[in-house]
Amino acid sequence: MKRFRCVMLTVSLALAAGVKAQEKLPLKLVGTIPLPGLKDGDFDHFAPDLDGHRLFLTAEENGKVLVFDTNSNTLVHTIEDLKAPHAILYRKDLKKLFIVDGDASAVKVYDSENYKMIGEIKVAIDADSIAYDAATKLLYVVTGGREAHTPYTLIAVIDTNKSEKLRDIKIASNHIEAIILEPSGPRMFMNITGQDAVGVLDRNKSVLQATWPLPAGDKANVAMAFDEANHRLFVVTRTPGKLIVLNSDNGKVIADLPAVGFVDDAAYDAKQKRVYLPGDQFVDVFEQKDADHYALLARIPGSFRAKTAILVPELNRYYLAVPHHENKDAEVRVYDIQP
Repeated sequence: MKRFRCVMLTVSLALAAGVKAQEKLPLKLVGTIPLPGLKDGDFDHFAPDLDGHRLFLTAEENGKVLVFDTNSNTLVHTIEDLKAPHAILYRKDLKKLFIVDGDASAVKVYDSENYKMIGEIKVAIDADSIAYDAATKLLYVVTGGREAHTPYTLIAVIDTNKSEKLRDIKIASNHIEAIILEPSGPRMFMNITGQDAVGVLDRNKSVLQATWPLPAGDKANVAMAFDEANHRLFVVTRTPGKLIVLNSDNGKVIADLPAVGFVDDAAYDAKQKRVYLPGDQFVDVFEQKDADHYALLARIPGSFRAKTAILVPELNRYYLAVPHHENKDAEVRVYDIQP
């Protein structure tokens, strides 16, 4: 009997230690949203509707946009008349969704209440990443390049008030990935992936001001995030998997850390001073000790090609899209941000 009690005590202590360890993780899994109807294929990007308690997700290779209720963590609607949706802008004031459909060479406009398509803005093929300027209501869309078989990429500038394209900005590289706007100034940062570099564009002049090469050997820079207050730009490469921290004033490399591979989204958490990187099999969470010093805080178990995620600080939530793979259904994992 005494031995049984000892064994039970050991098991109880081990379980308690496991629970305590879970509580210390920066991300705590609080729910999953099953998506049994999807086939194999990547997701691309999320977009939130805070007041409407909705979250939008592009199921790129399934040709769908999924709409979730963030209160109940359930799938409430699916927009199906798309080819390869990549990115989404939701404009609450207009009650419109602007959905980038790469294979359709268009930004499609939907009524966000009934999900009916109400317009289309034609752009070059392979439209993908976006950045939105809330002050000017301009949407910037990366288009063309490799799929268009051109040595350059076009960034389409779209007036979302009028749902029309104003102009294209030509960048001399056939591969550009993430673009990020500087809220307090006119700059746009972009991953010029075709040159293993970061570009700095003046949005007012539509001119590339600077090109900052990545450290030698670092390639496939896809994801990007920005800490404007500390003048830090976070660039994530896939070859090899790295988090590279740049001074956003001059492009100087501040830190260079190994990271999970195949990252597609990056998020900076200003409140918790963290950088979240979702990639193949894991989500890496880096701690920002100060503007110049960073360390891996935790490696959270992820899944196969689960590289699409969004931080929604207003909800204290982090959402991770997990694609269908082998005999496992697709799902969205919902995490609480832990201090």
